[in-house]
Amino acid sequence: MKKQILLMIGLASLMMLLTGCTEVSQPITKESTGIWNSYIVYPLSWLIITISELLGNNFGLGIIVVTLLVRFVLLPLMIKQTKNSKAMQALQPEMQKLKEKYPSKDAATQQKLQQETMALFTKYKVNPLAGCFPLIIQMPILIGFYHAISRTREIAEHNFLWFDLGSPDPIYVLPIVAGITTFIQQKITMVGMTSNPQMATQMTMMLYIMPVMIMIFAFNFPAALALYWVVGNIFMIIQTWIIKGPDMKKIAAESAGGAKKK
Repeated sequence: MKKQILLMIGLASLMMLLTGCTEVSQPITKESTGIWNSYIVYPLSWLIITISELLGNNFGLGIIVVTLLVRFVLLPLMIKQTKNSKAMQALQPEMQKLKEKYPSKDAATQQKLQQETMALFTKYKVNPLAGCFPLIIQMPILIGFYHAISRTREIAEHNFLWFDLGSPDPIYVLPIVAGITTFIQQKITMVGMTSNPQMATQMTMMLYIMPVMIMIFAFNFPAALALYWVVGNIFMIIQTWIIKGPDMKKIAAESAGGAKKK
């Protein structure tokens, strides 16, 4: 979990760097060159424009539809991540036994602990890095959205509801909603995964760090990017609720039973 927090901060810093330094002032067109422009920014720009035109030149709705399309494409990966997280949680007792079996901090003992831990992951077909994959994939898409919005005149100059898509939300509603929905999404994800005290502490840190980071970015970035994040969060909340519904009902029932006994 510490590695995931560091990865999140590192990728967020990379996003800030790339959004500020990578041809952000140059219009994106079919003639734009480079792998980044040709395979990420221009396809996103073209897709947003095409769908928006089908929706009566409503670029706000176009961004919402494209966001949902991206989420549906990533859905199998996100489901796999959720199942992998549940499997990791189930392995916590056995991992704790290994730590008790190899308590020494010397290099040889720690190497043995690492070997047996990896053997445990292999036995139960669990990938400890699976939780990072969706983040690694989503970050280029998020940066690509920023470039597609900022470098496509039709999108940047369009207004939707009370805001201009290419400018920050003037009344800060979207950044606040982005932070709140990020918190809710993280909170639901944590259900059933906090039996390990150390993991619970680290996940609680992420629960509060992530929404604040998103809000800070959303205050300064185009409102269309905050719109993308809010829609994506709502999709993730519904998705996680469906996948983890049985676990949530079980925990709720156990909590209710414990309260009655008291």
